[in-house]
Amino acid sequence: MTDTENPKVPKVAVVTGAGSGIGRAVALTLAADGWSVALAGRRAKALDETAALAGDDAKLLTVPTDVSDEDDVAALFSAVRDRFGRTDLLFNNAGTFGPPVPLEDLSYTDWRSVVDVNLNGAFLCAQAAFRAMKEQSPQGGRIINNGSISAHVPRPHSVAYTATKHAMTGLTKSLSLDGRPYNIACGQIDIGNAATEMTGRMQTGILQPNGELAVEPVMDAADVARTVLHMAALPLEANVQFATVMATTMPYIGRG
Repeated sequence: MTDTENPKVPKVAVVTGAGSGIGRAVALTLAADGWSVALAGRRAKALDETAALAGDDAKLLTVPTDVSDEDDVAALFSAVRDRFGRTDLLFNNAGTFGPPVPLEDLSYTDWRSVVDVNLNGAFLCAQAAFRAMKEQSPQGGRIINNGSISAHVPRPHSVAYTATKHAMTGLTKSLSLDGRPYNIACGQIDIGNAATEMTGRMQTGILQPNGELAVEPVMDAADVARTVLHMAALPLEANVQFATVMATTMPYIGRG
């Protein structure tokens, strides 16, 4: 049996938010492990930088994508099919925090912007991946959603981000259930304080529930990437439903 005939052999991954942070770390780790990787994100230059770091042009595809745009998402998965023939993994990672302001000061426009990327974008990408995985032969694949610690507990001034990350858990569970007949597995990784551009405030002082500012511990994004790789490399008969990876001493246990 060849690799292309064996559904247990890792082949093709789509990584959203691949231009920086966790998305970049995961894309590079997958590529180093032999995966063909489609890099999706809004910023073409950032995607090109990720691709340059990976170094193997034959196994990489950059597709500038706004995940909140249905046509963009359709074009992304069409490009993946045309280039690689199938989709074996979606790392549903694109996200935005939104302005860290009191709830009463959050504009509806800012609320919608966070929901459009974090929740609607995750749905659109998952739906497109689900369709591809259902139709391809061998049938099946895996979706890994980036949930965040905020899928469990909020930070102050994070109502939009927290609401979307709680919703991500429902999306993960529904995908897991609906994917069973088609050999589609879905899991979620909840990440706490990976050192990225998005978490820069952790290292200078971030608002705590008691109203004080405090520096919080962070961890290397590579630690997250290794966890995603472990989840992705499992045979489809096995699934990590939920995983939490966090800086060991960050204020999560006991937060609030």
